Amino acid sequence: MSHGFEDLVRLLQHRRLVALTGAGCSTDSGIPDYRGPDGVQRKRPPVQYQEFVKHPARRQRYWARSMLGWPRFSDTRPNAAHHALAVLESHGALRGVITQNVDRLHTAAGSRRVVELHGALVRVRCLACGALESRDALQTRLRALNPDFAPSFAVAPDGDAEVDDGRIERFVVADCVRCEGVLKPDVVFFGENVPKPVLDDAWALFDEAEALLVVGSSLAVFSGYRFVKRARERGVPVAIVTRGVTRGDGDATVKLDGDIASTLTALAHRLTR
Repeated sequence: MSHGFEDLVRLLQHRRLVALTGAGCSTDSGIPDYRGPDGVQRKRPPVQYQEFVKHPARRQRYWARSMLGWPRFSDTRPNAAHHALAVLESHGALRGVITQNVDRLHTAAGSRRVVELHGALVRVRCLACGALESRDALQTRLRALNPDFAPSFAVAPDGDAEVDDGRIERFVVADCVRCEGVLKPDVVFFGENVPKPVLDDAWALFDEAEALLVVGSSLAVFSGYRFVKRARERGVPVAIVTRGVTRGDGDATVKLDGDIASTLTALAHRLTR
């Protein structure tokens, strides 16, 4: 399958669009993704829900890495792809964004209608009492509990960091300030289901689409691929803009393999003039 930019424009113009975005939409903001352009999963696997809930050592490793990675993650800013989608929405060409990302960059760019399928890292939730706390507030507490924890590290996806496990054994994990329960980032881990109210909102937005625009997603995870599958069942055209192969390539009406930010910027210019 080989399509060009003009094929993309012809498919999407004069249709109400809904965007489905994945990690590739945010890589230009400095946030790594879980899979490279060839679709192969990177070395570090994502966090599994059951492991996090059942094993204190797994939570210790997660929060130690998160404490190191959070400052850089929270300082990231939207890139041209996020801004282009916000422009499309402000001009009425795009109804809204369904995102698999947890970075809040669509909202920061000015998108108004955003359904966060997998939640957002700006909050943490107590698994015992349900209390919410801002991630920034938790960062302050983690730093106070671990003032000398400063090993070298490399940035990893979703606010995580790569650290030698031998440096993590003495890390102190913060508990819920209300009930001392276990804290978890308010995001959907692998092996965990998207909450029904969130999925209902996503389907309601999807139902407004006359075309589905997939941006920066390999569609390897079913939580995103289900929308492409439904679009094909309903005869809704699907356009995919990303680097590399995706699970939905065979479902796409148009597939454009290339730079996401420049493509969306040009698309916004053409669809809003």
